[in-house]
Amino acid sequence: MKLINIFALVALLISLNSCGLYRPTDAREFPPDPELRVKKNIEEGRGFRLMDAIDNDKGTNFEFASSNELWRATLDVIDFMPLTTANYSGGIIVTDWYSDNENLSESLKITVRFLSNEIRSDAVDLKIFYKKCDTLNVCTISEGQTNLNNELKKQILKKASIYKTQSKTKK
Repeated sequence: MKLINIFALVALLISLNSCGLYRPTDAREFPPDPELRVKKNIEEGRGFRLMDAIDNDKGTNFEFASSNELWRATLDVIDFMPLTTANYSGGIIVTDWYSDNENLSESLKITVRFLSNEIRSDAVDLKIFYKKCDTLNVCTISEGQTNLNNELKKQILKKASIYKTQSKTKK
């Protein structure tokens, strides 16, 4: 019976060692002070502090794109346009050039930058670029501050406030 127990223990140690759970380390690489070891481990991303997870007042509050009302509202408002870039962590949405079937020589491109997660008029930076091409396919691109810019921003903010109200009623 002792032989079976010893064999099982050796087999367990070999299997744990091959899984990579045991990693020999050099004691000279780690500071002897426990506070410095903890600080070094956190800096290297090897650990976490429970109180940091509970305390949400410090640091940045990252949200998922599906829970950010401004992001969802913007994607809903410009859903008719093909997207070139939609980077939630960078807070930017860039559409591709779009033209309707009526006038193929003119097209527009929209760039939306999110400056805040709050639903405010200054939280969204919306730019519209216009491209006009002549018959020789010589194109000029210009940024326009037109009524469309204000209308899109108003629609985004209105839809975002509706999403915010819906999420509050669910909670």
